[in-house]
Amino acid sequence: MTQAIPVQDLSRLCIHTITTKPWSIEEAVDRYAEAGVKGITVWRDAIEGRNASEMGGRIRNSGLDVVSLCRGGFFPSANQQNRLKAIDDNRQAIELAHSLGAPLIVLVCGADSTQPLGESRKQIREGIETVLPEAEAAGVKLGIEPLHPMYADTRSAVNTLRQANDLCQAIDSEWVGVALDVYHLWWDPDLEAETSRCGDMGKLFAFHVCDWRVPTEDMLLDRGLMGEGCIPVRKIRGWVEESGFSGYNEVEIFSNRFWEMDQAVFLDRIVKAYQENV
Repeated sequence: MTQAIPVQDLSRLCIHTITTKPWSIEEAVDRYAEAGVKGITVWRDAIEGRNASEMGGRIRNSGLDVVSLCRGGFFPSANQQNRLKAIDDNRQAIELAHSLGAPLIVLVCGADSTQPLGESRKQIREGIETVLPEAEAAGVKLGIEPLHPMYADTRSAVNTLRQANDLCQAIDSEWVGVALDVYHLWWDPDLEAETSRCGDMGKLFAFHVCDWRVPTEDMLLDRGLMGEGCIPVRKIRGWVEESGFSGYNEVEIFSNRFWEMDQAVFLDRIVKAYQENV
C-alpha cells in the first residue's frame, strides 16, 4: 500500500512580499490573511514611502506575524566610502525593522569582484560587527544568508552554510545567526551536518523555500514553486526541524513568469504547493 503524503497545514506559512511583487504591501497583507497565510516577510521596497510603525500595526491587526525584513548587507567594497555607505544603509534597515516590529533582518552580505573573496569576507565580518550594537539595542537579530556560489561575484562572498556558521561562531553574538534558503544550499553535500551544527549553536534564525527549475532559464528570476523542480524541500525541512527550528517556512520566489500572471491565482498555487511539498 502506498503511504499517503501528509498535507502541511498553514500555521507556519510565511510569504515574502517580493514573491507577489506586483501587489502593493496593503493588498499583499489583505490577500495573504484571506488565504490563511500566517506570516509575512517585508521587503524594503514594498514599504518605501510608508510609515513603518503604522504598517506593522496593520499587518498584525490582519492576523499576520511580521517575520523579518529583507534586506540588509552588501558590506564589501574596495572603496572605503562605499563601505561606509553600506554601514549607514544597514543602520537605516535596523531602524526600519524596529519601527515595523520585525525581529530579524536578512543579510545578503555582498561581494566585490575587484578584490579577493577573502577580503570581502573580512569586510562582511567587520560590517556586521560595526552595526551589531545598534541591532542589539533595537532588539533586531541579523540573519546571514549564504548564497549560491553563482552569486559570489557581487551578491555574497558567503556561499555555504559552513561559512555562515563559522562567521556566526567568530562573531559570537546571540543577535547574529543564519537564514537558510534551500535555493542556495540544496546542492551542498555538507548541508545536513551543517544544519545540525547551526541548530546546536542556536543560530538557525530563518528558513526559506522555493524550488530549482530544470532547466533554469534565469539564475535570478526563474525560481520555481515547491515541487516544481529538483530540490528535496521536505527532506531539508526535516533536517531543519531536527536541528530544533520551529519558526516559519518562508516562501521566497523571484520569477518573471509568476509575476506576469494573475497574482490571486499564483497565491492559490503557492498555498497548494506549500501544503503538498513542504
